Amino acid sequence: MESKKLNIALIGYGKMGKAIEAIALQRGHETKLKIDIDSIAQFTKNNLQQCDVAIEFTGPHSAKENILQCLDAGIPVVSGSTGWLNSWKEVELLCKEKNGSLLYASNFSVGVNIFFELNKKLAQLMKNHADYNISMEEIHHTQKKDAPSGTAITLAEQILAEIPRKKKWVNNNSENTDELVIISKREDPAPGTHSIRYSSLVDDIEIIHTAHNRQGFATGAVLAAEFIFNKKGVFSMKDVLGI
Repeated sequence: MESKKLNIALIGYGKMGKAIEAIALQRGHETKLKIDIDSIAQFTKNNLQQCDVAIEFTGPHSAKENILQCLDAGIPVVSGSTGWLNSWKEVELLCKEKNGSLLYASNFSVGVNIFFELNKKLAQLMKNHADYNISMEEIHHTQKKDAPSGTAITLAEQILAEIPRKKKWVNNNSENTDELVIISKREDPAPGTHSIRYSSLVDDIEIIHTAHNRQGFATGAVLAAEFIFNKKGVFSMKDVLGI
């Protein structure tokens, strides 16, 4: 079934915002409002209410307030900003209180969301094999503001949920076997690579996801906007993809 043509508010109009706009236009939508540092004066309740849905990709310091502003305007909001989830419970509660619509994902790529499911399954299989140490690595472009990436944190927390011998993740090398090491590298050009390795004296098992460009993330964000339109509640990419 063909999706409704949406008027989209883009909150954040950097490289990702422009990639999302290109996909949105390809799919027949219109970007009615585009907000960046130079057009912040246009980020008003009235302007938001002229749109069907907002897609928010900014940064850890502005994401929460941007999302709250969209919810206050009564507009469904899709957010891919990372580094702000210490405020998640507050935002989730406000969304429910306002009977609003929020879809958050640390990563909108269809491939990455399938990778999340592979990661959980592998962790379940490795739960009782304590002779394997677990480590992670993520590589992103030098402009990425947070480390580790939101995607890496999601992967790490999935592992911690399945493997009790790992108590927490750390973003540095560690000899403590209770800790899950995440190594973050910032190199250009690098849209995003995430790897999880289980290492023993006899062999290694490794799963890797490598993004070639931003198109996968942008497509997923537009699919999420199409999904959330006319819905109420708090959603994730699992809902969008039915996984």
